[in-house]
Amino acid sequence: MNPSPALVIRFHAGTTAPVRDRLLASLADFDLVAVQEDDLTAPLEWIAHFGSSDARDAAEAAVADESEFALIEVTRTEVEDEDWARRTQADLPAIRIGRIIVAPPWDLPKDVDPSVTTILIEPSRGFGTGHHQSTRLCLALLQTIGDLSGRSVIDVGTGSGVLAIAAAKLGAAFVNAIDNDPDAVENARENIAANNVGQIVEAHVSDLTTTTIPPVGLVTANLTGTLLSRHAADLARLVQTDGSLIVSGFNIDEKSRVEEALEAWFAITETAEEDDWWAFVVKRSRRFGES
Repeated sequence: MNPSPALVIRFHAGTTAPVRDRLLASLADFDLVAVQEDDLTAPLEWIAHFGSSDARDAAEAAVADESEFALIEVTRTEVEDEDWARRTQADLPAIRIGRIIVAPPWDLPKDVDPSVTTILIEPSRGFGTGHHQSTRLCLALLQTIGDLSGRSVIDVGTGSGVLAIAAAKLGAAFVNAIDNDPDAVENARENIAANNVGQIVEAHVSDLTTTTIPPVGLVTANLTGTLLSRHAADLARLVQTDGSLIVSGFNIDEKSRVEEALEAWFAITETAEEDDWWAFVVKRSRRFGES
């Protein structure tokens, strides 16, 4: 049994939800795998799991450097439980976003209206149960972007595969789901099979900076503000001229930085916001970043 490197994070009673959101955004820059909360609405303790000890230690140092987190207690630990990822999300209920319901196996809805799409997600190491604002924002924008029938899609940083599966169920002809985390891809493949979209969605271990997937008309990228800013050009390579990119995973403090990075390649056509988390639909144009 391999221990999971983690941080135990204890909040003081006055810690606000926006502060917790900014902390989560900071942690996400360091190979964050999952966060276990003692309470879904007003947590006083998190156990944040990381892909490596080096990532965990770097995250701890980054938190210590931020003055707004000074009253938050952070302690290193190793979690000796190979099933921690499933247990962290074992109490999550189904959630509805527009015409989509994302549900774990234990809370699958019955007698659903035929116009509603149900996505079964088995919680694991892959992010994407629908409960984070950024996932909900992406799912909402997928439903407003227009008819996906016959379109090819790339889902970058697929995590649980929820966005790729949603695109398939909304009519996409083919979806490439990529992630550089083998555990996430394994979870995505399980969810793809469980949703009977294996003929439409393929999940691969692949890095955004080196992937050779040809550009398509629609790309989704629910990453972090840092990754979106750093890899705007890499994302642009995957989007056809006049194609669209849906991005999320950044909060209000990162919004301007993400906008600035994307503007060399894209024009923003739609925005969405929930609890200080943001998402954009941006359109690729020859006018942006090309001679």
